[in-house]
Amino acid sequence: MQEPLENLTKDQLLALLKKETKKREKAEKSVSKREQEVEKAQHKIADLKFQVEYYKRLAFGQKRERFEGDKNQMSLPFEMEPQKAAAQESELKEKLSDQPRKKTSNHKGRMALPEHLEVKEIEIYPEEDLTDMVCIGKEVTDELEYEPAKYYIKRYIRYKYAPNNKEGVIIGELPERVIEKGIPGAGLLASILVDKYQDHLPLYRQLQRFKRAEIPIASSTLEGWTRQSLKIIDILYQHLLEDIRSKGYLQSDETPIKVMDPAKKGKTHQGYYWVHHCPIDGTVLFDYQPGRSREAADHVLAGFKGYLQSDGYAAYDKIGKREGVTHLNCWAHARREFDKAKDNDRERAEKALSFIQKLYAVEAQAREQNLSPAQRKSLRLEKALPVINEFGKWMFDQMKHQLILPKSPIGKAFKYSMDRWDQLSAYLFDGILEIDNNLVENAIRPLALGRKNYLFAGSHSAAERAAGIYSFFAICKKHEVNPYEWLKYTLENIMSINHKDIRNLYPQNYKKLQQV
Repeated sequence: MQEPLENLTKDQLLALLKKETKKREKAEKSVSKREQEVEKAQHKIADLKFQVEYYKRLAFGQKRERFEGDKNQMSLPFEMEPQKAAAQESELKEKLSDQPRKKTSNHKGRMALPEHLEVKEIEIYPEEDLTDMVCIGKEVTDELEYEPAKYYIKRYIRYKYAPNNKEGVIIGELPERVIEKGIPGAGLLASILVDKYQDHLPLYRQLQRFKRAEIPIASSTLEGWTRQSLKIIDILYQHLLEDIRSKGYLQSDETPIKVMDPAKKGKTHQGYYWVHHCPIDGTVLFDYQPGRSREAADHVLAGFKGYLQSDGYAAYDKIGKREGVTHLNCWAHARREFDKAKDNDRERAEKALSFIQKLYAVEAQAREQNLSPAQRKSLRLEKALPVINEFGKWMFDQMKHQLILPKSPIGKAFKYSMDRWDQLSAYLFDGILEIDNNLVENAIRPLALGRKNYLFAGSHSAAERAAGIYSFFAICKKHEVNPYEWLKYTLENIMSINHKDIRNLYPQNYKKLQQV
């Protein structure tokens, strides 16, 4: 039991006061700690809610990062008050009733059929008696038809000759075969590779077509043909790998690919295709590496000098700091961060998106006017540079004077752009440079579609071999070259072409030769 305060000495009172003060401070700290924990939990809840809404948007909403930025747009009828909407509908009906109705059609007419297609004419005469009748004209109706691709046997018959009363035999020379002593021709092999790597039809599905045509081919045989064909294409790919390193401007990105690995039973290995694109000449190279480290990127970029454009991945940042390399970042990735933050802080996110929208409007104007690189640089310095300066000042002021939580979506979007501001602005240096990395991302899309069909590569070596065909098919797409025709021609000629002329087999060079 505590003694009455009046009975305590001065020292005892001071000791008691200190004790009570410590209790109160401890209680206040406990309350403050709980408040901090509550605040931290609230931030985490808000972040989790944002993530849920973002993933719901990815799953069920619009994927396109569209931002119009016009806040003066009129509201739609179903957003109006009921009385106002009814009055507007009544006024519209009255206007329509006063005007005569006209029959209109939105049909733009039948599509014209291509002129290069073979035409098989079928003449149809009336079934009635045409005696004493004169033909006064005819009506022509075109119909687009299809015949399934056909397999046929190309049989080489080589005649042998022997001179009279002499030894020795001569025989006609057999053309170069794609696969030594193999039965598939160049056209068949080209079709198999185009179906698999361009049209995303796995080999087991292609086997079903052979079965329907009553051609007995084992799955191991089809896999062997594919493997040997890719090894032949690798001859040309090694030259492309050497050439890509000498380009002065590369856009780089990476995309995952699952690979069967004997060391991981029941699991697949996560490998990566590192994709490099030169916007100047439309060259594309896929390079398979088992990992995603800087060392993996160095397989192509080790000695690279020039402009390197990428997303914000750290491996590229280290390469971009090397002497002789000017590192550019991608405005599409910066825009994506602000687009994700719209549900967290719509006002600031839309303000940032409006700045970025102005930068893309300058790029659209340059394309519409078909400006040269020098003209595009001048236009950017005149119209884009002031926008970038204003955007940067606004972001700095917001971070300095406003309460923006660093770990919130809008805080992450601000940090992403501000940390990379010099690299984002570097596209102003030269008119040949692009504002974003979209061109290399477009080159990756066919691979992403293929992954959904064949799911994984059979081995690391299979993924390496496929890099070559993915590269050349991407170049075909860039230069509007028919991939089947290019591949058939390449398989027929690659083993006999002069070594110094082998680059003539690149799709863009093949196209030029065909146009001569």
